[in-house]
Amino acid sequence: MNERIEKLLDQALEEFKAENKYATIVVPDPLQRDFVGKFAELIVKECGVALSPMLRDMISRGQAFDLIKRHFGVEE
Repeated sequence: MNERIEKLLDQALEEFKAENKYATIVVPDPLQRDFVGKFAELIVKECGVALSPMLRDMISRGQAFDLIKRHFGVEE
């Protein structure tokens, strides 16, 4: 798994634990971490799909960020 993805996985686990004080989180075993890595790779590829209008229409970076968030249904 890419080192950046590994760090994001660890960050996600920490943030989840902080937001859900009573949840029990077990650090994923290597196979689960590989699955998360593959999932992250697919998300990155999907970002390319979401950004295709930016490349085609030369929109701004801010608009590109909004395109990605909208594509995945992410709210801040």
